[in-house]
Amino acid sequence: MGRRKSIVIEMTEGAIRVLSGGHVLTIANSAPPPDADEDTDFFIRLDDIENWDAPDEEISIDIVELQTILEAIEEELERHGLSVTFE
Repeated sequence: MGRRKSIVIEMTEGAIRVLSGGHVLTIANSAPPPDADEDTDFFIRLDDIENWDAPDEEISIDIVELQTILEAIEEELERHGLSVTFE
């Protein structure tokens, strides 16, 4: 489990869970496109990240929050020797 400012990243089998400010975001590992790098451990589609999980599904994740979340995910996966591709 990694920490970045007020963000906690938890890795589960097939997903990444982000906890921040009392909100939770679960990001599933997506299937990579056919031309993707085969060495990528996690493939995350940015278009799928718009709102927090229920009960906060009405709260949008703004671009600044998204950037902070992506940096925290990248750092946590790197710490575990894993790679991530954002598309």
